[in-house]
Amino acid sequence: MSKRIDYAAEYDNSARVENSAQLINKFISDAAHFRELHGKRAQMDLTYGPEERNMMDLYWPNTEAGREQTSPVVMFIHGGYWQRMDRSVFSHLASGLNAHDIAVAMPSYTLCPDISIEGIINELRRACLVLYQTHRKPLTVIGHSAGGHLAACMMATDWEEIHAELPHDLVTSGLGISGLYDLEPLRKTPINDAVKMTAKQAKEGSPIHWVPEASHRFDAWVGGDESDEFHRQSRDVARAWTMMGTPTEYQSVDGTNHFTIVEELVNPDSAMVRRIVELRKSPVVAFDLDAVDDDKLESLIKTFHPDADESDNENNVEPDPMDSVALDVLADVENIMPAKSADQHAEDEIVAAMEAEEAAEAAELTKALEESIQNESELSEEQPASPTETDQTDATAQEKTQ
Repeated sequence: MSKRIDYAAEYDNSARVENSAQLINKFISDAAHFRELHGKRAQMDLTYGPEERNMMDLYWPNTEAGREQTSPVVMFIHGGYWQRMDRSVFSHLASGLNAHDIAVAMPSYTLCPDISIEGIINELRRACLVLYQTHRKPLTVIGHSAGGHLAACMMATDWEEIHAELPHDLVTSGLGISGLYDLEPLRKTPINDAVKMTAKQAKEGSPIHWVPEASHRFDAWVGGDESDEFHRQSRDVARAWTMMGTPTEYQSVDGTNHFTIVEELVNPDSAMVRRIVELRKSPVVAFDLDAVDDDKLESLIKTFHPDADESDNENNVEPDPMDSVALDVLADVENIMPAKSADQHAEDEIVAAMEAEEAAEAAELTKALEESIQNESELSEEQPASPTETDQTDATAQEKTQ
């Protein structure tokens, strides 16, 4: 029998990292210092929506393109389990990408419990739309923790469904840092006290179940010292999205925890910053058929159409080694199916919770209907019956007779 997972402990990063409070205070100090030094070339408090926290800061690089505000734009979305923090805590994280002539937009958003996760997703979509309409550049969206969840949601959004004139590649690539892509386990933790997700909302709000644009790319990075659940989250979204056609890589950064991993964004030479630069420059994975040898390509096609080999087999032709390579590729595809949760009871619990919620809703509707019928019945008993047209006619005839 498998050991039940303590989800509360797995997702309690403050308890897992002893000096987490000091690290957050350092973020706040470093961010304020960064704004003092570079605030003059930034656009601060840009409004992207009607709510009080629908504001973002846009940090331009100190280059000619930055001064002309023509640099490419990356959006960074902060974390805090959708209920804490704001953009001002993370301003300094723009420095690494600024050094590569990339502007960094940092939005804040309304926090739970004043809004649902679905509402937050829609707020960030609005922020993406404002950036695109202003600068007409495809976006790369990155985010930390809950921000990683939101970055994945931006990547997997069907923009053309929102509006037919929007480009399908409004967000071309993304990178989640210690992201959350499967929200169901969080319902079993104190995090949900403010978020208040139902089982249905958790499933619908989990980007691991969404289908992103196949030609784009996403990375899921996680600190080497983080909990098993955070590693599972990143591994599973990489498997699931790759299986659906979107190349998604999982990366674990040794020696970092949930808080220190995000500091990789400060260093222009870090592997994370270099990867974001690469994702922004080459978001679409191209497959160049012209570079493939015709004979090997024909053999690869035959692997997917076994009937095409019948004539060769009849003539005792030796199988092309490319056949075995293709079979190896197929085997790899089979191996990237999303892994089951370490908790074997998880899926059953999701189904049971959703069924219980549906049953409760049905019971409430039934009760409301019964009460309505009962009220109507009581009302009809209290009121005297109104005379019918026939009764009124008889009464008039009697009066005339008298």
